[in-house]
Amino acid sequence: MTIDYAQARAAMVEQQVRPWWVLDKRVLEVLASLPREEFVPAAHRAIAYADLEIPLGHGQRMLKPVVAGRALQALLPQDGEEVLEIGTGSGYVTACLGRLSREVHSLERIPELAQAAQQRLRALGVGNASVEHADAFSWDTSRRFDAIFVTAAVDEVPARFLQWLRPGGRMFIVHGRAPVMEAVLVHRGDGDGVNADRTESLFDTELDYMAGAEPAAEFHL
Repeated sequence: MTIDYAQARAAMVEQQVRPWWVLDKRVLEVLASLPREEFVPAAHRAIAYADLEIPLGHGQRMLKPVVAGRALQALLPQDGEEVLEIGTGSGYVTACLGRLSREVHSLERIPELAQAAQQRLRALGVGNASVEHADAFSWDTSRRFDAIFVTAAVDEVPARFLQWLRPGGRMFIVHGRAPVMEAVLVHRGDGDGVNADRTESLFDTELDYMAGAEPAAEFHL
């Protein structure tokens, strides 16, 4: 059976993403034009546009289209901005961020996923996105970003991630204890003490924990 991916992509946008209050024109255009099937393992291409977390191997899964769309709309990178992504996965969100921003740098701790994602991005001509094999909990940089997209959940928001934001920058992240997790946008203060960091609640969801960001084990007598 031949799948009409263009039709499936349009249906994803109109039947899944838009009804979940993703209405930003730029975000919808990216989702409607980017070939999601190119980021899905061959065995799962038939469900590339389904409302599912598609397995990527190595215990990793793609974000559902509705979660990716809602997160992109909340973060809403602009043409002149630099974005850090923590958790490349397939590279699909990386490509979306690349279409919306000036430059994206993405971290992926699993080398096979990092290499495959970089190859996909190059093949699709996403020249403003780079993928680095690195663990965000041991990685550091003096570089500062306008926006950060964290693609997996954390128990508590790591302070080290906020250090990579420019004053006035923002970070999308999901935190909490499964099955009750909250997607938030953390706004970095201006750095002079006038405007403090603040957290904006977005929506409830549930994601797998990022390695190293799981809740501490609890012992009960």
